[in-house]
Amino acid sequence: MTADGPRLKIQREPRRQVDKQPAWFTVDDGMTRRTCFVLDVSPGGAKIVTDQVIDVRDRFKLALVPDHPKRQPCEVVWRRGKTYGLKFIP
Repeated sequence: MTADGPRLKIQREPRRQVDKQPAWFTVDDGMTRRTCFVLDVSPGGAKIVTDQVIDVRDRFKLALVPDHPKRQPCEVVWRRGKTYGLKFIP
């Protein structure tokens, strides 16, 4: 397959690098809470890392501020060991 013409550059969302900012995710309708660390975040998603390899479900809620009532629904889009790429669900 050949392309005629210049390639279009896909604009990515701006990402903000953070230095392992603590965060918390909840599963089981908030019954189980685990600590994680945010490595970077954008309006559409985030990259988190956990201290231990744990079974992170495909969907959960993420809190960037402790004990804050707002929890962002997320979906895991990729996994690499203890690091996870998340997509925020509207």
